[in-house]
Amino acid sequence: MNAAFVTAMLSAALVAAVPLLLASLGEATAEKAGLLNLGIEGMMLSGCFFGFLAAYQTGSSTIGVLAGVLAGLLLGLLFGFLSISLQVDQTLVGIAITILGAGVTAFLYRDIFGRQNPSAGVDAHLVNIPLVESIPVIGPAISGKPLLFYIAWLLVPAFAFMLNRTRFGLNVRAVGEYPFAADAAGVSVYRTRYAAIMIGGAMAGLAGAFLAVIDLQLFQVGMTVGLGFIGLAIAMVGGWNPWRIAITAIMFGLLRSLGNGLQILGVDVRTEFITMLPYIGIMVALVLLAGRTALPSALGVPYARGRR
Repeated sequence: MNAAFVTAMLSAALVAAVPLLLASLGEATAEKAGLLNLGIEGMMLSGCFFGFLAAYQTGSSTIGVLAGVLAGLLLGLLFGFLSISLQVDQTLVGIAITILGAGVTAFLYRDIFGRQNPSAGVDAHLVNIPLVESIPVIGPAISGKPLLFYIAWLLVPAFAFMLNRTRFGLNVRAVGEYPFAADAAGVSVYRTRYAAIMIGGAMAGLAGAFLAVIDLQLFQVGMTVGLGFIGLAIAMVGGWNPWRIAITAIMFGLLRSLGNGLQILGVDVRTEFITMLPYIGIMVALVLLAGRTALPSALGVPYARGRR
């Protein structure tokens, strides 16, 4: 195994893991609060499209990323209004948002761009880290990445602190486990769940914006190809722990980038098989960990004050 192979695999894996990491951190926050967000795929896809559109129109990657976050945030609010305020079944709401995101983005892209396949052509703000890039093998894989890449990994300790060391994190865990007890203690279940799903939606939109604006700098219809659902599964496999989620995201990033490494080694493997690996991996992980994962007690259960 040569150094070029290890560097290429690690570099591609870390970049491929970023959308999964961002989406999973947001999903973990929502699920900790008792909200099962199956609309994460639609939120990611909306972040991809509206982020790309804003970046293409303005020539600014920053505006594109913010537009992607806003798109995810608005869909998070829609999920909250339907599932928290109106108490519609969360599974149905999530599926509807995923279908909505796929349909609207496909329609708008074809209506605006027709048969064109333009590139955003924006500055991704690459950051070189002098001391790190001189480290053999690992340095070139870590240094020279977009600014948002580093921000994404710094969000891991930030979310760990927020969920485990702050009053908001305590409230999130309380409304996800014992919402009636939390309400009796003076915690607003509705407000906390709204905040959690807004974070979940914004993070899904950010994941989509990273994919379309920073990484690929283009949009394709249905380009997330199930990444949102993998992110949802990673949140569960990682036990809603940001550090474990980060490790799991890297593992699936390795599976997604395996094709690049095999090309360097000169191994001829069908592309379809490489594409299948992340999905096979997540199914195996879920089967192996199904009995060890304790779901939040109130996950997917609507809350109505005064009714048990």
